[in-house]
Amino acid sequence: MIDVKVLRLDPDRVRASQRARGESVSLVDDLVAADEARRNAIAQFEELRAEQKALGKRVAQADGADRAALLSRTKELADMVKKAEAAQNEISFAFDEMLRQVGNLVFEDIPPGGEDDFLVLETIGTPRDFAAEGFRPKDHLELGQLLGAIDMERGAKVSGSRFYYLTGQGAELELALINLAMSTAIANGFIPFIPPSLVKPQAMEGTGFLGQAAQDVYHLEQDDLYLVGTSEVPLAAYHADEILDPDTLPRRYVGLSPCYRREAGSHGKDTRGIFRVHWFDKVEMFVFCAPEDAAAEHQRLLQWEKDFISALEIPFQVIELAAGDLGLSAARKYDCNAWLPTQDRYREITSTSNCTDFQARRLNIRARFDAGIAPVATLNGTLCAMTRTIIMILENHQQTDGSVRVPEAIRPYLGGREALIPR
Repeated sequence: MIDVKVLRLDPDRVRASQRARGESVSLVDDLVAADEARRNAIAQFEELRAEQKALGKRVAQADGADRAALLSRTKELADMVKKAEAAQNEISFAFDEMLRQVGNLVFEDIPPGGEDDFLVLETIGTPRDFAAEGFRPKDHLELGQLLGAIDMERGAKVSGSRFYYLTGQGAELELALINLAMSTAIANGFIPFIPPSLVKPQAMEGTGFLGQAAQDVYHLEQDDLYLVGTSEVPLAAYHADEILDPDTLPRRYVGLSPCYRREAGSHGKDTRGIFRVHWFDKVEMFVFCAPEDAAAEHQRLLQWEKDFISALEIPFQVIELAAGDLGLSAARKYDCNAWLPTQDRYREITSTSNCTDFQARRLNIRARFDAGIAPVATLNGTLCAMTRTIIMILENHQQTDGSVRVPEAIRPYLGGREALIPR
């Protein structure tokens, strides 16, 4: 959540951020009023509690009629303190619930607008000219079927729409990508994790996925557990309610996990193949660092993503998302969009977000800095989302005979194989 001091001292900054996000500005006014009511309730409780303590000392020294009068007042005060404490707790709870609705404060130089108002920062690589090569490219599903790599029909039979099997060379390709991604991250100083995919509500709420994204989350009501949509959630919550040693920062973790998403609101979108599915595996980078180091760490995450995509020899663009397209926790976000030949456009395959100290405040993750105990910053970045990366490899490296050239970076994890061959 945002720092209450910012709300109190600079509410216009919070209003500007909400306005940029396309979210409620009046919520800020309600919060300012609620904060004043909360502080008044706390002050009243503390005043009564102080009087109660002082009266207790007087009772011990009094006798006779004075003592009886003081005891009567003590009883009256006890009831008042109890009611004041209940009122304070109720007002504070309502304030916290309202505060959690406010998104992270976006940086002032974030592009304004919504989903279509992103800013292209960089274009890397050149898409192949299939027409010049004399053939029409096949889409990833057609290629996957030729290779015996993707089975959508049985995925739907067993689990329903937007489910799939990776079989044979498809399964081998994912395992190769997992190994390449994890070994790359470890070489870059990340500690590998295989985190749980079921988390408590506190973890999901703390990372900001039970607000605007709640409709996309799978909830197991009987157990009150959530299936994660990204390993960002268990990695972020790993240090919940802890005070970290600043000398151990930055802490860089990389997690491999399945990811589950309802894809609510995507009816009719990307229904063919494995581009938009309910489950996929992903290698995710996550960082805890000092707040003043977050911007530089964000650039490092982006560079690692760019290096990984470049190693797969896939053309792509780097974009910065507009303020209205940011999730609740992100103050800035970059996407890498890879070239998809059969759609003749770039599509998202990775993203990286600077969440500043927003998630750390919600999860109570702090460090003992020289200036005192304060929240750390958190950042996340996709290194490899398996299904979309497989799509890009199949389509960008396909050959006229239906085979797919294997990028050199993956070959060591496929026994030196240079191509995937139709079966």
